[in-house]
Amino acid sequence: MIVLDTHIWHWWVNQIPDKLSPATIGLIEETNEVGISAISCFEMAWLVQHRRIDLGMSFGQWFSEMENSAEIQILPVTAQISIQAVALPEHHKDPQDRIIISTALIHNARLLSYDLAFSAYRELDGHLIGKK
Repeated sequence: MIVLDTHIWHWWVNQIPDKLSPATIGLIEETNEVGISAISCFEMAWLVQHRRIDLGMSFGQWFSEMENSAEIQILPVTAQISIQAVALPEHHKDPQDRIIISTALIHNARLLSYDLAFSAYRELDGHLIGKK
């Protein structure tokens, strides 16, 4: 399984030009299981609500369309994920990103993110996939 960071999910699903290389798109599309943390739904809805991104429709409408067309598993934020997110070193202060990291670790998945702060986490050694 590959867990997509929120920005990767947004760029991939919405086919934002020049954000993901053909190799990265191929990696996502050739993977048997693609997941996102449920916290990414919060992040995307927040970004739309605060006009940081424009999906051309409400987040609810976009999410319904995406959910019906994409083969993405939405991984719940469990107590175990929450506990591990709090226990991670303080390399990254953003709680949403800490939950995304913990989601990948708990699911023993690879994590695709272009967030440079993620590379500071030794816990992600062998799990983190960066820019290609």
